[in-house]
Amino acid sequence: MALTYSEYLNLDSLLNIQKLRSKGPDHDEMLFIVIHQAYELWFKEILHELDYLKKLLLSNDLPRSLHTMKRILTILKVLVHQTDILETMTPLEFLTFRDRLESASGFQSSQFREIEFALGYKNKKALNRSDFLQEEKAKLQKRFEDYSLWQAFLSFLKLNNYPVPDEIINKIEPEGNEESGSEIEKILIDVYKNNHNIAQFCELLVDLDEGFQEWRYRHLKMVERTIGTKQGTGGSDGVKYLLTTLSIKFFPVLWSIRKEFNR
Repeated sequence: MALTYSEYLNLDSLLNIQKLRSKGPDHDEMLFIVIHQAYELWFKEILHELDYLKKLLLSNDLPRSLHTMKRILTILKVLVHQTDILETMTPLEFLTFRDRLESASGFQSSQFREIEFALGYKNKKALNRSDFLQEEKAKLQKRFEDYSLWQAFLSFLKLNNYPVPDEIINKIEPEGNEESGSEIEKILIDVYKNNHNIAQFCELLVDLDEGFQEWRYRHLKMVERTIGTKQGTGGSDGVKYLLTTLSIKFFPVLWSIRKEFNR
C-alpha cells in the first residue's frame, strides 16, 4: 500500500495527544492546549533552523544564511500572531479550566530556554531547574556548551578577514554579548560602512531581536488581559516576571553601535 498523507505526518498520534483534564470538558481547554502544542512545534523548527544557520555561517555561505534568517523571522511572526487567537479566550473562559494546569507553566518550556541559549543568552540558572526532565537538562547543557548563533557569526566575520579575537569568539557569554566591547563595535561599524551584504545579515539579527521582544510584549499583554496581576500558573510571578524580560536583547552590541552612525 502506498504511503498516505496521514501516515507520513503520523496524524493518528498527533491528533490524539490533546488530553483535556477539565470536567465536561470545558470548551476552551482544547484551544489552550492546541495553541501551546503549536508553539512547541514551532520552537522545535526554530531550533532546527538555528542549527542549520550556524553551519551555513561556519561554512561561509552568506546567501543561504540570509535565506534561513528570513525563514526564522517569518516563523517568529506566526508566533506573534498566535497570541491573537489566544486573546479570543476571555478571562472567565480561562478560569473554567485554569486549576487543571496545577503546577504546569509556560516558564517550564525547555525548548524556549534552548532557543535563548542558541542565540547567546545563556542563563546558567536554567540548567538547574527542578521542573525540567533529565533529557531536557541534557539538551540544555549541550546548548550551553555549543556555539551560539552570535559566536558562529563572529567566526563568520573572521573567515571574511575581520580581526575578531579567538578569545571573544570562544567566550560563553552568560546573558547576551554586551561585553564584547569596543573592539567588536569597531569591526561592526566597518562592516556597516563597507560591506553591504554582511550588514544586511546584521540587520536581520536586529530584526530577530526585535521580533522576540515583540513576541514577549504580546505574550505579556495577553497574560495581563487574561489574569491581570494575579500569580501565574505553577506559582510563577506572571506579569511581574514577564515585565523583566522585555528589555532582553540577544545582540546588544548591534544596538549599541547605532549611536556611532550619527557622528
